Amino acid sequence: MKFEETRLDTFAFGESAEETFYCLVDRNVSPNGLNLEKIRLLDPRNFDQMLREMGCLMMLTGDEIEELIRRGDLEAEDLHTGLYKLCISEGIFRAD
Repeated sequence: MKFEETRLDTFAFGESAEETFYCLVDRNVSPNGLNLEKIRLLDPRNFDQMLREMGCLMMLTGDEIEELIRRGDLEAEDLHTGLYKLCISEGIFRAD
């Protein structure tokens, strides 16, 4: 997968970091990103499945993002690139 085939979408269900979600999305599946209105209406039992169907490759909470930044694994200024590289290193997909 090429970097240009991904995008970073962020959405929140509240004010705290643990209620903020960062999703690396496959643009081949969802060219315009995640459908946030549809996500807000999802049954929590189907949340993960629907995100996968929408092209979500990886989802992290704000707490997890903050920890990765603190450890130096991500840069706050370029989360998209950092999450793309993290997916490659974790074997979620291969770079083309």
